[in-house]
Amino acid sequence: MKKRVVVTGVGIISSIGQGKAAFWENVIKGTSGITKISSWDTTGFKCQYGGEIHDFSPAEYISRRRIQFLGRTSQLAVAASKLALEDAQVQTAMLTKYKAGVLIGTTVGERPMEELMETWARSGLDEIRRKKISQATANNIPANVGIEFKTRGLNCLIPTACAAGNYSVGYGLDLIKNGDLNFALAGGAEAFSRIAYAGFQRLYAMSPDRCQPFDKNRKGILLGEGSAMLFLESLDSALKRKVPMYAEVLGYGMSCDAHHVTAPHPEGVAKAMRRALHDSNISAQDVDYICAHGTGTPMNDKIESQAIKDVFGEHARKVAVSSIKSMIGHTLGAASAIEAGVCCLAIKEGIIPPTINFQTPDPECDIDCVPNKARKANLKVVLNNGFAFGGNNCCVVFADVHSRE
Repeated sequence: MKKRVVVTGVGIISSIGQGKAAFWENVIKGTSGITKISSWDTTGFKCQYGGEIHDFSPAEYISRRRIQFLGRTSQLAVAASKLALEDAQVQTAMLTKYKAGVLIGTTVGERPMEELMETWARSGLDEIRRKKISQATANNIPANVGIEFKTRGLNCLIPTACAAGNYSVGYGLDLIKNGDLNFALAGGAEAFSRIAYAGFQRLYAMSPDRCQPFDKNRKGILLGEGSAMLFLESLDSALKRKVPMYAEVLGYGMSCDAHHVTAPHPEGVAKAMRRALHDSNISAQDVDYICAHGTGTPMNDKIESQAIKDVFGEHARKVAVSSIKSMIGHTLGAASAIEAGVCCLAIKEGIIPPTINFQTPDPECDIDCVPNKARKANLKVVLNNGFAFGGNNCCVVFADVHSRE
């Protein structure tokens, strides 16, 4: 019999809080983490705002000797992992003794790669420092987490863009269910990237100052940065360790429908949701809340709303749907990982986060987007949506552990 898999630790670093308590308090308040960007010169950009983390001190989480070898994305991932392990009451010795894996999603990877290219173009190869090379490669992100916490299991980078966090959680679910791992740190991480920022500007996908998912007058995304890691283990393990559980990971569904590189396809989005429900052995009517991909672009929100109505039918008018990207921006490879953390906290606390900045209803997005104010609710089953460029879609279903007994 395959194992049931639960979440026993949540670690989050974001523009509205470091650690689950600070983050959740601000999510429920509907606090915006969008500020004017200060980490690089935004002169010449039409948009100069984003979900930047201003008060992150890596020395609070990582030894000063190790910091110099880690790019900012790795620093965020290590910090979120440390918070998740502390939350799950896990010591490093346990990770070394048993099969513990690290599964991390990202989009851009590490910021030092941009700096290497810039140095090469301006000053030549001789000016590139070897330390920067060790910081630059994306595959080092999960490796740095594994080194920091001395894990001995699978170490994997999942570069499926904005759905990468969900892919990581789904992969962790499979590995633990099948007995390949005892524990998994699964999530995503992304530091601010000038290349990504410039790219989205050129795609005309950026809002000038705020993100308004599902609003009729939405103008596009705002980028953010952050990391979230979930600690996954079997239900038997959690019961044996006598630790609190946030939620059970019931199942996930993927679709890879590359009809269009820069926009999700309605059929692919619906297919991922249907597969997640089927894998979880539940019906659409069982879902109490959908943590939406909800980027705030005219096309994405319209497509996601239509797919929800296609999959959920009449229940689409009853199920709550909200987007925290309205608060922290689109954190790319960390997005669905942070939202997975939101799903776990929402189930545990019985509160649905709001979609802030909502002013004008859109007839094409006629869903309950929980506008501007959090809502108390008894949540037994929650669906987390993650969609990405190239049709890399992945949805994960979380449930209240006790409701499944």
